[in-house]
Formats: sequence, structure tokens, C-alpha cells
Amino acid sequence: MAANPVPRHERRPRSFYALALFFALFVVFLYGPVVTILTLSFQGPSGGLTFPMNGLSLYWFERLWSGGGTVDIGAAFRRSLALGLTVLVLTVVISVLAGLAFRKRFRGSAALFYVAVASLIVPSIVVSLGIALEFRIVDDVLRPALASLGLADARGNSLGLFTSGLGAHLSWTLPFGLLIMFAVFNRLDKSYEEAARDLGATSWQSFRFVILPMIAPFLIGIALFGFTLSWDEIARSSQTMGSTNTLPLELAALTTTVTTPEIYALGTTVTAVSFTVIFGTLAAFLALQRRRRTRLPKAG
Repeated sequence: MAANPVPRHERRPRSFYALALFFALFVVFLYGPVVTILTLSFQGPSGGLTFPMNGLSLYWFERLWSGGGTVDIGAAFRRSLALGLTVLVLTVVISVLAGLAFRKRFRGSAALFYVAVASLIVPSIVVSLGIALEFRIVDDVLRPALASLGLADARGNSLGLFTSGLGAHLSWTLPFGLLIMFAVFNRLDKSYEEAARDLGATSWQSFRFVILPMIAPFLIGIALFGFTLSWDEIARSSQTMGSTNTLPLELAALTTTVTTPEIYALGTTVTAVSFTVIFGTLAAFLALQRRRRTRLPKAG
């Protein structure tokens, strides 16, 4: 017996297939380079920078992690990881505190808001140059005075990973965290806090047991923004890291000097860490949701 034909009104229009093809091409364009770099990084010792592949091994990864390559990937990796985690924590904490502060109007709040998000508009390289210049001026003005008091070395430099570098990365991550928290707190129902206060909760208990669980999924998103934006940042790091380089800066430097798949192995490592953080954050979010469901009282 012949199958019933699909009713004409339920058939997908031709535009659906055209859009599906366009989306497929977009995905290939977006992730094709990543797949290419990942594939070419697993070549043998005689591998090159283009296809076809010459062998299949972990040679270039071993070369990187053993310190035998052009880059000391271990040191650069530790610097980027430490900076990324510091930016993560500070972005979450400052964003939450700012969100709580902006729940009530105060004089100058509008101007402060626009100043806080202005760094999203200014080109990253300009921000990097401005921060580097600011720290050099501080060195020229303050360091001689501190040196005369025996508190600093007159020949030192304030540019570094956790001084100017940290400030440059926070100028990139904080606006995203602030915008997310402002949107969250604007939609937060204050009746929950009022009910907690009526039951005798203090301000800290109201925040810890009422507000924090409600905004926790968004804090995970802010943490993800903070780490990944810091981990991959190049433009704002270029002038502010002083004598040290982060992993993305090492990768950028290698693009003009290295002619072996070592650069692909480094790119694969950086990408792997980014995806690990993303999927780890998603797993934490799902685990948090599952825990909240199990703690809810069952009906009936």
C-alpha cells in the first residue's frame, strides 16, 4: 500500500532549503579553519604548513611541551592561565557589586555607567596604548619619589602581567559583565527579598540565600566571558604586558617566524583550553540546574 503523500500545506518551502544551505556554508566558513589547523598539527617531524599531511603523530605537541620548540609554552601557558583566572574572579565580583549598587539611583549614575562601558567603543589598540602610557607617566612621576624613600627601585617598570596587563583585560571584560548584571537585576523580583526580610533575614542572608541562587546561572556566564576574553586577548595585551608575553601574544609572534606545524600545535592547544572552559562552564550550569530541581519540594 503506497504511503500517504505529505499534504501540500505541510511541505517546507524552497526558502527553507536555501537558508539551510546558507547556514551550512556559514558553519563551514566559521569552523573550517579550526578543523584545518587541528588536523595539520598532528603531522610527523617532516610535516609542513599545507596539505597533504606528512605522517601522523604528536611530535609537534611533544616539542612544544618539552621546551624544545621556539616558544616556552609552559611559562606562557601558566601566565595566561593565572591572568585569565584573576580576570574571571574580578569580573564576577565587580560586576555583582556594581549591579547591586545600581539597583538604587544615585547622583552621577548615568555618567558612571557610560564611562564604564565606553571601552567597548574605543579601539582595543588605542586602549592598550593609553594604559601603557598611563603607567609610564606613573613611573616617571611616582617612582623617583618612592625611590628617594627607599620604597621602590628608580630603574623599575610598572608595566607587567598583574598591573597594566590586568587593567587592560578588565577594561575589556568588565563592560560585558556589567551589562549582564544590570539586565539581571532590572528583571529581579524584589518581593523575594522583602519576604526574606519579613522572616527575619539580614541583608547578607537575603543576598546569600535568596539573590545569589537566583543570579548564579548568570554569574557562570559572566565568568565564562571573563576568562575566554582574557585568554584570547591580543590587541589590549600588545602594549601592556611589559617584558612578559601571554600565550596569544606568543602565537601572534610565531606567525611571522615559524614555518613548521609547531604553530598549529600551539593554536590547537589554545583552542582546546577555550573549548574546555566553555564546555566545563556548561556542565557546571547543568549541574547547578539539576541540583536546584532535586532540592525543590515535590508536589502532592
